[in-house]
Amino acid sequence: MVPSCDPNDKEGGLKLVEDLTTNANGVQQQTLEEILAQNLETGYLRGFLNGSTEKEMFKKNVPIVNYEDVKPYIERIANGEPSEIISAQPITELLTSSGTSGGQPKMMPTTVEDLDRKTFLYNLLVPVMNRYVDGLDEGKGMYLLFIKPEIGTPSGLTARPVLTSYYKSKNFRNRPFNRFNVYTSPDETILCLDSKQSMYCQLLCGLIQRDEVLRVGAVFASAFLRAIKFLEDNWKELCSNIRMGNVSDWITDPSCRNAVLNILRSPNSELADLIESMCNVKSWDGIIKKLWPKTKYVDVIVTGSMAQYISTLDFYCGGLPLVSTMYASSECYFGINLNPLSKPGDVSYTLLPNMAYFEFIPVEKSGASTQGVDCNGDLSLNCSLKHVDDEEDVRGEAVDLVEVKTGHYYELVVTTFTGLYRYRVGDILMVTGFYNNAPQFRFVHRKNVVLSIDTDKTNEEDLLNAITKAKIFVEPLGCLLTEYTSFPDTASIPGHYVLFWELKMKGNEDLPDLESSIMQQCCYTMEESLDYVYRRCRTKDKSIGPLEIRVVKHGAFDALMDFCVSQGSSVNQYKTPRCIKSDEALEILNAWVVGSFFSKKPPLWEPFRIEAK
Repeated sequence: MVPSCDPNDKEGGLKLVEDLTTNANGVQQQTLEEILAQNLETGYLRGFLNGSTEKEMFKKNVPIVNYEDVKPYIERIANGEPSEIISAQPITELLTSSGTSGGQPKMMPTTVEDLDRKTFLYNLLVPVMNRYVDGLDEGKGMYLLFIKPEIGTPSGLTARPVLTSYYKSKNFRNRPFNRFNVYTSPDETILCLDSKQSMYCQLLCGLIQRDEVLRVGAVFASAFLRAIKFLEDNWKELCSNIRMGNVSDWITDPSCRNAVLNILRSPNSELADLIESMCNVKSWDGIIKKLWPKTKYVDVIVTGSMAQYISTLDFYCGGLPLVSTMYASSECYFGINLNPLSKPGDVSYTLLPNMAYFEFIPVEKSGASTQGVDCNGDLSLNCSLKHVDDEEDVRGEAVDLVEVKTGHYYELVVTTFTGLYRYRVGDILMVTGFYNNAPQFRFVHRKNVVLSIDTDKTNEEDLLNAITKAKIFVEPLGCLLTEYTSFPDTASIPGHYVLFWELKMKGNEDLPDLESSIMQQCCYTMEESLDYVYRRCRTKDKSIGPLEIRVVKHGAFDALMDFCVSQGSSVNQYKTPRCIKSDEALEILNAWVVGSFFSKKPPLWEPFRIEAK
């Protein structure tokens, strides 16, 4: 059973946190027992456990798996087979993950009860934030929340992103009345499928109610910055709507339009003039504090790949605290930040032991390689993580939640109530300490991901595949691609992928002037070759800008290696980093650039379909 948590009961909520973290080991064992007892007769577990619910039997016989291992079971359910293949409770929908497999989103099973479990975690955030920030019940939150399209499956189950699932649920619509849960955005604007209309209407409502706003945010830092850029482009029209007391004609979604008009109500030239005076300036430094003067913090995820946006957020938000409240994924909601006002680089999440059964595969640091990139943005000369990938070793080394050690690195493995058993999430975490008896973790990075701007996660294999297809266009010119690296450029909004290509002629000739059309085709081909989520972000969501290739002269990567060696890297074991975030390293490569080229059109994108088999 999911414990009850009333967001209006501050003391009760904090007591729940104390109880769960104090008895972390006991709650974990009880959680595993409940999962096994409930799902023992599923087709998946029956073959491994032979009727036993013993933890030792579970850890000995049930293998640690990845998505490719469980994908056939999930696809069978999507095609109409019963949930009992993996879950005793009916699977009510499939959650599409931002991680990809074969160019398509992963699909994760979920149930009605799991929706209650997510709601429990959201409700628990309220007393935690109230513990650190006073007066949150005296105003509203301007949260910019969006949904994405749904996908039908042959079984009739809906497949959609986890946040879309939650925002469209009765749990969200009927959330307990609490000023913390009151948003400036009416539900109708959040549920509008046209992202441009949704963004415009949510910002309009937020500006109208500016004096009531005590916190602002979005789920990810990238989405919040995209909203600021949208505001930069549309503030004149927004002010005109406020001044005239009406909504622009292009807002055609009737529910959305009516909801906004209920808030706008009448002309307000005084407010329009005030907002106009704040926006019509040369610099938008601190614009969030100016437009919403009572704001106490900015609620956005700034851990993991979102850390690259911290300096830009600081510029626009004028030093307001950046708060990452929770750690979650499509597979499972994991835990919360019990010290929400900590600096972004110090954020640690406490995994709640009743959310799932957690195990951890140790990963060790390798000081010899330059392949990794430090999560704080510096070139990682000693931060590459060597993974223990041998299956026999993995089974023996996976440890329980309370057995992890401070300062050590682990890959997260979950067993959920919804049909995932010993599933490798792919997140690398570092233990920073304990709260009572529950460990706290810092998110280090997503395993194997080298580039990310928004919800995209491009790994080294995908990047190499895209480059291999693109470089074909320069080979007829006699050019060889001798080296490459990349970085996510977030200096502009939206951010975009940048590739450094070192090209050399097959003979001894100097590199000729490259035709823009050929290099633009290389850029486009790379984008076409990247996965479904990248193409959706680039084409439909427009949360990623055009891919850029910067061609560098022969010798640029020798200069990069010299820099790395000067910083302590071993010459014998040096490998070109495939993603760079060090300012010094980027300066070196940029000094060798002889040409910069962008993709001139977005890649093709269509919503994927699940075909019956």
